[in-house]
Amino acid sequence: MTVFEKIYEVVCNIPEGKVATYGQVAMLAGNPRWARVVGYALHVNPAPGVIPCHRVVNREGRTAESFAFGGGDIQRQMLEKEGIVFENDGHIDLSKYLWKP
Repeated sequence: MTVFEKIYEVVCNIPEGKVATYGQVAMLAGNPRWARVVGYALHVNPAPGVIPCHRVVNREGRTAESFAFGGGDIQRQMLEKEGIVFENDGHIDLSKYLWKP
């Protein structure tokens, strides 16, 4: 299994209404130093709609400004449709929405 395949496998397990951080995905995929690699993998997601890359946020609970499928506003809209509420400053309360596998 390639590194990207390991990352996609982890991301596919993030349930609707929850998020994971890049670092968390990296750790679960096998190497906590892969956080940047997670970003690369999600940017070239081969199966949008199947691999829920919109559920991955940064360590501050913020969406990606350069979300590959339409920008940070699209990522936010997708998360809000799943019931995730954003704070006034635009971040997600990770104590409430962080996935705990």
